Amino acid sequence: MVSTVQNSDVKQKNEDQAVVVAVTFAAVFDAEAEDDRDVYRLGVALPLLQVLQRVNERLLEENPVEHQLFDIILITTETRQQQQSSSIITSTRHHGLEVGRFCFSSEDDFIESLAQNNVQLFLTTDGNEALRATQQGVPSALLDKNSASCPSDQLRVVLCQDATIQPDADSSGASKKSAQSFLTRLGQIRQKFGMFNSPLCFTIVTSCGGKDSCCSALKSLRSLGVSVDEAYCLGGAPRGPILSILRPHFLLSDGFSQLEG
Repeated sequence: MVSTVQNSDVKQKNEDQAVVVAVTFAAVFDAEAEDDRDVYRLGVALPLLQVLQRVNERLLEENPVEHQLFDIILITTETRQQQQSSSIITSTRHHGLEVGRFCFSSEDDFIESLAQNNVQLFLTTDGNEALRATQQGVPSALLDKNSASCPSDQLRVVLCQDATIQPDADSSGASKKSAQSFLTRLGQIRQKFGMFNSPLCFTIVTSCGGKDSCCSALKSLRSLGVSVDEAYCLGGAPRGPILSILRPHFLLSDGFSQLEG
């Protein structure tokens, strides 16, 4: 069974135009850390939530009637957490998080909850959840301890050279189509800002091949309307070192990927 509760503290986004991002309770809060006011301490997703709010603020500064905004959903499948739903809502209010909806579901109905809420990106600290969502066509990214050190002034997204952007790569049709759709939406938001002082930064990292491979990936992204700010061709080198410098909020690849690379 899936139950979705709107957050009355937050102005609801336009469902047809908003970019819906679902984040798990375990990523947003530390379930083991609760103070005497029944407020959970923040988890690794804090910088990401802050930067998504910042992007929304910048969009509304550019256009006060902008509807293509990030719409954040907090989702949990833990029975204990659902029984403490008031603490979750109170914690969100206490920390000033712009969470539009709270979604409570069972583990079995977890994928259904993503579909019902039109989720276009799913963020979690659980690899099994990310894999399940990806297999059902929902682009997913795995957050870890590195996520907590990401900057909160600019949304940094790393795109990898695989099925997400390469048309001939081996990937399920549903997963590939939804990933490309999400990239197109991100590209549309990026185009609302100029070359400089943008609250979004897209970087492409190609692990294999030479400059031709990188150029092909760039062309694929352009066909989706995505302008890339930086490009790195690693020529077979591990991507971990460059990711530690870039410090992206999440990494999009075939399936899902964690930031450690």
